[in-house]
Amino acid sequence: MTGLRGKVLKATLFQAPAPGDIEAVDDALITIDDDGVIAALSKPGDAVYDQTLASARETHRLIETGQHQYVLPGFVDLHIHAPQFPQLGKALDVPLEVWLQTYTFPLEARYSDAGYARAVYERLVDTLLANGTTTAVYFGTTHLEATTILADICLEKGQRALIGKVAMDDPDQCPDYYRDADAASALSGTRQFIEAVQAMPGNEKRLVRPVITPRFIPSCTHALLEGLGELTRETSCHVQTHCSESDWEHGFVLERYGKTDSQALDDLGLLTRHTVLAHSNFITTDDMGLIKERGAGIAHCPLSNVYFSNAVFPLRRALEKGLRIGLGTDIAGGPSASLLDSCRSAISSSRLLEDGVNPRLAVGDRGVEQSRIDFRHAFYIATSGGGDVLDLPIGRLERGYQFDAVLIDLKAPSSAITCLSSNEESLDDTLQKIVMNATRTNIRTTWIAGEVTHSLPLP
Repeated sequence: MTGLRGKVLKATLFQAPAPGDIEAVDDALITIDDDGVIAALSKPGDAVYDQTLASARETHRLIETGQHQYVLPGFVDLHIHAPQFPQLGKALDVPLEVWLQTYTFPLEARYSDAGYARAVYERLVDTLLANGTTTAVYFGTTHLEATTILADICLEKGQRALIGKVAMDDPDQCPDYYRDADAASALSGTRQFIEAVQAMPGNEKRLVRPVITPRFIPSCTHALLEGLGELTRETSCHVQTHCSESDWEHGFVLERYGKTDSQALDDLGLLTRHTVLAHSNFITTDDMGLIKERGAGIAHCPLSNVYFSNAVFPLRRALEKGLRIGLGTDIAGGPSASLLDSCRSAISSSRLLEDGVNPRLAVGDRGVEQSRIDFRHAFYIATSGGGDVLDLPIGRLERGYQFDAVLIDLKAPSSAITCLSSNEESLDDTLQKIVMNATRTNIRTTWIAGEVTHSLPLP
């Protein structure tokens, strides 16, 4: 499949305008302008449909997908630790605080080597594009040079990315070999990174954006957190951090501040419309109200929550309360780079929360009623929900949105999807199979702003 700027794509598409709602359009016409933005979406029966189709054919601008191929919005991954990619699938048998000190901090310290950083980040971005991740929200490391290299690679490869140089300066929680020397140097480095990204040649359309990134409250001194709050007010940049992730982390903040992560972050000026809170498993009802009031968003990371969070995030309850929620792989706390795997984990964990897991308890005492989600909710948080959290025109196939999309091929070589004739299954059935069974093998093409950023060769 080719680049689509200035073209009209005829395809069957799926998108999720709201939690639990799916729009499926057979033979849709998507007109993409020269900047990679969707100029129009026409459906069979629309007044302009036949004219749009005829004009595209006459001007040789029409591109048609093949049989058993479907177009979906690109996946929006709200929480990735870029430097942890080499440990994907490793060290998942210990508590979070041990995992950090024994495995993760020593690995992240290696990114003082710019050559190592480039080698890892090149492979990481290629892997995510192959998995259909069109927008990635990255934690980098404390190293300015290495994190700038990540920004350069995302721009070179065309991935939409929000990237943060990690700030962490508390000597009681961070090892001497891997932390900012003090609050002042952490703040200076964050400011330098913001300025470097904003000045990148070729980034005038802000494909890559800087993010203010306190790792989490336990790793930062109060002076640093206050300074980052002031920098947030000054720059209006996005903010990302971990929030009420595990019993240990949640308890640490309660002991330190006498309040929850959400309340502390708000007092510090770090809870804004552009804040992404990773995990948030232990947020209270009051926290939910505060997060909604501030307009902040949550990166739900169901796969890593299994290993490190000690709880299941109440996704359905949060969605019903109107919180803005997207999905994250949490590489490498989550042992998969595929957001589709995270979709499936979100569905499974919600069922476990509803049904309960202790067979010694009576059925009515085991779980939390009305907690389950299905493939429709999972698809929403992987696409539209993530775009909403970031306040960017992504995650949907609508006029005015960026054409960030993936082409799913049900009959790709080695596909795990059982493909029946169209009169045997509905489009709803087809999307459910994609969400539940598709792998990177099925992702034939990834487009970002209408440009091809990943493509598998034809069989």
